[in-house]
Amino acid sequence: MFDEKNYNQKMDKTFDVFTKELSSLRTGRANSNMLDLIKVDVYGQKMPINQIGSITTPEARMINIQVWDQNNVSLIDSAIRKSDLGLNPQIDGQLIRLPIPDLSEERRSEMKKMIKTIGEKCKISIRNIRREANDNLKNLLKNKEISEDEEKKFQKLVQTFTDNHIKQIDDKVGAKEKEIMTI
Repeated sequence: MFDEKNYNQKMDKTFDVFTKELSSLRTGRANSNMLDLIKVDVYGQKMPINQIGSITTPEARMINIQVWDQNNVSLIDSAIRKSDLGLNPQIDGQLIRLPIPDLSEERRSEMKKMIKTIGEKCKISIRNIRREANDNLKNLLKNKEISEDEEKKFQKLVQTFTDNHIKQIDDKVGAKEKEIMTI
């Protein structure tokens, strides 16, 4: 039997990954999620920064990382410098300060393109899930496990899921672009 909820959940998961990826992009405002994608090589494994120090945003343009183990300060520093966030860490003992510079007009345009690209990739993933669902429906129909009416009903349902998720992606992309273009 066809399980439409499974495909809706796959689309939800894809959207969640997209949302997380968008929140890690650097806008002009300090946001601890920007550091989520940075992994630091400590204790023989790659760990996210929030597992080796506490991250706070004391002001709109500053992120502080209170590192728990002094030995990890330089490792976090180099991981941040190697990332494509363009941040310049300032070390003060076990505290790392990350001033968030204003975005230049050029950087804003780059960010807009990046956001569109991430959104497009997510839409492609959603459409691939739709295609997978429709292929599954065709096989079920071919094996006479469902009727043509049921196939059409499920196809409409899957298309509705697809349309809803694509609209959510477009809304999210629009909101993020607006946030970036706001000075």
